[in-house]
Amino acid sequence: MQSSLKIGFIGGGNMASALISGLVKVLDSATQIHVVDLNPAGLDHLRERFGVSVAAQMDESLRDLDVVVFAVKPQSMREVMTQFSPYLGQQLLLSVAAGIRASDISRWLKGYPKIARAMPNTPAMLGLGMSGLFGLDGLSADERQQTTSIMQAVGKTVWVQEESMIDAVTAVSGSGPAYVFYFIEALQEAAIKLGFNAEDANTLALQTFRGAAELAISSNEPVNILRERVTSKGGTTYAALCSFDDSQIKTAIELGVTAAAQRGKQLGDEFGQLP
Repeated sequence: MQSSLKIGFIGGGNMASALISGLVKVLDSATQIHVVDLNPAGLDHLRERFGVSVAAQMDESLRDLDVVVFAVKPQSMREVMTQFSPYLGQQLLLSVAAGIRASDISRWLKGYPKIARAMPNTPAMLGLGMSGLFGLDGLSADERQQTTSIMQAVGKTVWVQEESMIDAVTAVSGSGPAYVFYFIEALQEAAIKLGFNAEDANTLALQTFRGAAELAISSNEPVNILRERVTSKGGTTYAALCSFDDSQIKTAIELGVTAAAQRGKQLGDEFGQLP
């Protein structure tokens, strides 16, 4: 990343805060980051924590930025674009608003081409995020690299060639942390039913999941091989996995992820109807 980039944020919520926490480590100065938000307390927190500049309203200073990141609620995006349009220059525009298509942002800005879209997830708050990226054809190679660098400040990235694939990214990694928490919650409840107290059940479930995830990340072998190595035919793990298969757990997960992707498309269709 160019350490001299000037980056603005429209919206100063949790995702903006996560991105800023990563960016201040690679930019020359925190003052290169400017945040616009209506929440005075939130702005004070960001200024005190990171040393960024803040404002309650958009103004001409936005024209001088290299990149503007839109981190607002999807239902507010159309109105925010109307407010931002007078300050549009040659900035790279990066949206992290779920369900808002880059093509619709471009249409709202009279065909502006330098637009990228990112779908991050909440582990970005720990620098362990996973973001899917898409860019309109108007992005230069440098602007694509800037987009990558910004999102890699809080984790890993993958580019998709078709914007429709962002719905799939949303379903797999964007919503994915909730699936993981759901499984951990079930494992904790099972441990309690087997006789453990809540604290020990929590430790057993969390450390098991953390260790297994780290093992999968560090191993050169695919996860199905790692699974097979823990599974002796006729043993305890084998009994559990057979029960999972009988309950069609894997199919249920696949159907759930598909439902999330379909809902992502529906949201894009709904927001895209706005003139």
